[in-house]
Amino acid sequence: MTELMATLAANGDLAHVALGAWAGTSTSMLLWALKQVIRFNRRFEEFMCELEKLNSLLRLEA
Repeated sequence: MTELMATLAANGDLAHVALGAWAGTSTSMLLWALKQVIRFNRRFEEFMCELEKLNSLLRLEA
């Protein structure tokens, strides 16, 4: 591992490694955020369906 880091430092490619690590981290955080938004939308849609069922039930009783 130290030989790899020494080679990267000697060739000046350490910046590319840092940039790749940053890009990978930011991409994974974006994917995580999108997954959370999708989960929230699914739960919200289920809530709205249950609310509509309740509204239709209450309309029949009134």
